[in-house]
Amino acid sequence: MKNIIIIGGGIVGLSSAYFLQKEGYQVTVIDKSDITSGASFVNAGYITPSHIIPMASPGKIAQGIKWMFDSSSPFYIKPRWDIDFFKWSWYFHKSSTAAKVEQAIPVIKDINILSRGLYEDIKASGDLGDFHLERKGLLMIYKTDAAFEHEMEVAQKASFLGLEVAELNKSQLETIEPDIKIDAKGAIHYECDGHMSPTELMPKLLAFLKSAGVQVKTKEEVLDLSVSNGKISTIRTSNGSYTADEIILAAGSWSGILSKKLNIKLPLQAGKGYRINVPRPLGISMPSILMEASMAVTPMREFTRFAGTMEFSGINTTIRKERVLAIANGAKNFYPELEITQEEIADAKTGMRPVSPDGLPYIGKSKDIKNLTFATGHAMMGWSLGPATGKLVSEIMGNKKTSMDISAFAPGRKF
Repeated sequence: MKNIIIIGGGIVGLSSAYFLQKEGYQVTVIDKSDITSGASFVNAGYITPSHIIPMASPGKIAQGIKWMFDSSSPFYIKPRWDIDFFKWSWYFHKSSTAAKVEQAIPVIKDINILSRGLYEDIKASGDLGDFHLERKGLLMIYKTDAAFEHEMEVAQKASFLGLEVAELNKSQLETIEPDIKIDAKGAIHYECDGHMSPTELMPKLLAFLKSAGVQVKTKEEVLDLSVSNGKISTIRTSNGSYTADEIILAAGSWSGILSKKLNIKLPLQAGKGYRINVPRPLGISMPSILMEASMAVTPMREFTRFAGTMEFSGINTTIRKERVLAIANGAKNFYPELEITQEEIADAKTGMRPVSPDGLPYIGKSKDIKNLTFATGHAMMGWSLGPATGKLVSEIMGNKKTSMDISAFAPGRKF
């Protein structure tokens, strides 16, 4: 049976390991961290079939340029000289057309629906014991008519595709979320969505994989990859070297850097997000996106999480105080009686999301290197798409018919 190395221990890498070990493969996961932090731990925990519009959409670049010099804005691009970023931006611009978005919508919906079912299957299997997984849906809460009209366009597309959507006025919003005051006109309720607690699931998934015989190498950085006869022959790390029949590149925002070592151009940029956890009862029971604040609110098992912002400033873990405060202020704007403490703000964490230029992930075999498969570039949907990506990777490894058409995710696609 094939020996497979997965580079990257986030939700995508661990989900890939989960489905591969089920098929009987020998699996090793290598991660440069201790797998207790990063995007898979600080995200909003959403399972989002409703997020059918890719980030690369009409008007996004103009919005980004407008916000470029406001470092507290929801979509912030740090001005810098970076050739890779310029190229990525040009591809992003080319992808931001109405026609490209229409092509992407059904593909994004299908992979999200696939993943939602797989999370439910994992829970039903009992492999990880009990973990938080709810299907209450997601509220898109709005204050202005402009936000409502924008979201209604998305809601109509989602409804047309068969997703369950409802429109809530102010009193209906108060009925569905009775225990906290909300300053808003109403909400669109995507009943098709679900939510989880990532900080609970990740350790359980990791523990299960180890018990199932998956080798997990933490605090071990991949430094170089050697190629011979069109295949990766050796992986050199900070601790030694490895060989494998197949390599899965699931290194999130670092995937582009590792691809360069293989002379593969993988357009990818790190989009930094932030989170604040509030471990007190707040009366918030529904996962919500506060539209004008461009931020997410998720009631998780041990706290309520406020998360958001997309910051393109390269790969770094610098926490910009003004961006954290923008999240706290955005929450206060919608929940006027909410007080997030200075301690909670000071405990903010960050994570890097890997963003492709067209908002679709890279899932599939490399056209340049025979034993390399990509599983990265999921942008803000990494958590939502983890299991689907893992399942697709296991099908690719077994040369099986994939659960859905993955041609739109081709790593070598033209932008």
